[in-house]
Amino acid sequence: MDEKKTVLIVEDEKSIVDIVRFNLEKEGYAVLTAYDGEAGLAAARQKKPDLILLDVMLPKMIGFDVCKLLREEGDNVPVIILTAREEEADKVLGLEIGADDYITKPFSMRELMARVKANIRRTAMQQAQENTAAVPAAGGLTIDPENYQVSKHGKPIALTQREYELLTFLAGHPGKVYSRIDLMEQVWNYDYVGDDVRTVDVTVRRLREKIEDDPANPALILTRRGVGYYFAGQ
Repeated sequence: MDEKKTVLIVEDEKSIVDIVRFNLEKEGYAVLTAYDGEAGLAAARQKKPDLILLDVMLPKMIGFDVCKLLREEGDNVPVIILTAREEEADKVLGLEIGADDYITKPFSMRELMARVKANIRRTAMQQAQENTAAVPAAGGLTIDPENYQVSKHGKPIALTQREYELLTFLAGHPGKVYSRIDLMEQVWNYDYVGDDVRTVDVTVRRLREKIEDDPANPALILTRRGVGYYFAGQ
């Protein structure tokens, strides 16, 4: 990679930190580590990493609270939640509070590296966009690719990186229906899906809550039952 990207690992199990750090450094990433939630939050604020691998069960402050605070502060750094628990509620909660992704322990290094690489690649692709004019979408939305900003009727909307990417992808292909698997491949950049398609549903719901006048009756991001989602632009 041309410029070394930094990954912050927030995990209290040293054996996991060591093996993940080894594999990240082997792939060319710079690595920061923190062993409790408070230290992780401080490192995220001060060091501004390119991606955070964030364990859920941490001393001093759980991972969900770390992610929530960062999002409330306007920090949209990609966050991958690490959880040892299989409960669907944990995965959904992580996405609801603004995490970009989750991976369940025990995970393979190959899968983790693929997810890190996908997120880093998406960030690099965004940063490559320059001098692109803001474009009106529909329903009063304006998308400003140069500043990664979305506004509605002139009022800025705070979106996570993933929400922004999903919106710009769908809005860039108005009327075209994409299945959940399509979106995992095109927006999430994953070559495998499995249960991860649930991630798409949660992200769509969060996005609707932010951009729709009536999220229960959406007018912008619509569902084609049994097929997928599409943007109802003009």
